[in-house]
Amino acid sequence: MDTFLIKAVQLILAFAILVIIHEFGHFFFARIFGIKVEKFYIFFDPWTEIFKWKPKKYWGFFGKTKKLKGNTDTAGDTGAVNAETDTDAAKPADAKTENPTGEAAKKKNKGSFWGDTEYGIGWLPFGGYCKISGMVDESMDTEQLKKPAQDWEFRSKPAWQRLLVMIAGVLFNFLLAILIYAGIVYATGEKYVAFKDAKMGMAWSGEARKIGFQDGDIPLLADGKELENPAEDRLDMIQAKSVTVLRGNDTVTISIPEKFIFALDAEAKSDTATINFCTYRFPARITQVVAGEGAAKGGIEIGDEIIAIDSVATPTLPDFLTTLPGHDGKSVALTVVRRNSEATDTVVKQVKLSDNSKMGVGLEVSPAAFYKYKEKKYGLFESIPKGISMGTDRLVSYAKSMKMVFTKEGAESIGGFGAIGSIFPEKWDWIAFWNIAAFLSVALAFMNILPIPALDGGHVLFLLYEVVFRRKPSEKFMEYAQIVGMTFLILLLLYANGMDIVRLFK
Repeated sequence: MDTFLIKAVQLILAFAILVIIHEFGHFFFARIFGIKVEKFYIFFDPWTEIFKWKPKKYWGFFGKTKKLKGNTDTAGDTGAVNAETDTDAAKPADAKTENPTGEAAKKKNKGSFWGDTEYGIGWLPFGGYCKISGMVDESMDTEQLKKPAQDWEFRSKPAWQRLLVMIAGVLFNFLLAILIYAGIVYATGEKYVAFKDAKMGMAWSGEARKIGFQDGDIPLLADGKELENPAEDRLDMIQAKSVTVLRGNDTVTISIPEKFIFALDAEAKSDTATINFCTYRFPARITQVVAGEGAAKGGIEIGDEIIAIDSVATPTLPDFLTTLPGHDGKSVALTVVRRNSEATDTVVKQVKLSDNSKMGVGLEVSPAAFYKYKEKKYGLFESIPKGISMGTDRLVSYAKSMKMVFTKEGAESIGGFGAIGSIFPEKWDWIAFWNIAAFLSVALAFMNILPIPALDGGHVLFLLYEVVFRRKPSEKFMEYAQIVGMTFLILLLLYANGMDIVRLFK
């Protein structure tokens, strides 16, 4: 499958899962409190939808509607059924069995948890929504608010219930991230080489060396916090004010510039980058030799460790990977260490490289093949606290990094769907997919709780105002705030995806 298609499928699948969980949070709490949810949609449906379905009532595609068997609602035959025309409020007031009021209405709504909602898939994959009765939301259905408030509407409920409905989406996204992280550690456990056990230390990228790191440094502390696991502690180092490393027999403290993360980001996107901040240093050991290629013809064997190319020393895999390019079509002298049960020898082999400096070998990439590693398995109940810890750490790290968005470099680094899609692997890997999905779920939770009108955080802000001052903001104010918030978010979306396009042509 094409690389672009694999990434696109992963992006759409992850996005759909996160949207469903987020909107289900709103739906779940709304229905618990007897609030009617008119629509539940994955992606947006301006003008028309891809698919829609209302239990026991109708289903349809692209604006066409087919009434289900046993449905006597004549609106189902029009081909234009929607949540507004199909609500109980649209039916005759004297139809008591069709439009119950008071306690009967509450009983009807609580008794039909799923049945009063239209479910669908929109064609615009920019998010999703729940259309909650009696609320100013993305649908901008202000006509509904001109009618008398009903018991089953959002606006009729106590402030604490409305607050829970609004924060439920964020809560469910965060809980999803915790569940995913717990599932990953339960399925795979943890296996890593601690910094202190990497005897050759770490190799550092060019930007890291500019601020004082040196190849071979072993990280010890980030702002006084002990460092152990590179996968978990990398971001702590990048965001710290100072990092302490072991250099030979001495400890050295390195100051981290405030905008260092942007320098690393730019470096990672460059064509010449071979290291993303730091990586383990260990020998370039051969794990596979392809028959008929230059290495096989030159006498290279599985288990050989390459320590020099011509006269240039390559004691580590990063050294080897940066030295080899540029020898297109040439013969090079490889100095290798060859170990066997009887002795360790150093030999030199002449190897003819291909036109793109390849020799036909596989290389060991796991530091666990060279150093003592730690491995921990998690039981079902042990994985839950670990998932909570991982989810919380990701949320705190993401929140810290958000302050950089308000700098010039941060604004230039903002990306849209292209940037998000690029972080997925080129080959399908379920563990990698779920790791990324969990991180995106944390990011979505954080972004949605920001106090911006049209986001959940904006609604929470207005509800807190109501709780403190004991009066609601006017519906006209809420309507204008929603318009302003939606306009801002649309402009931000256009900017972010526009930056993706700009970067394609750089």
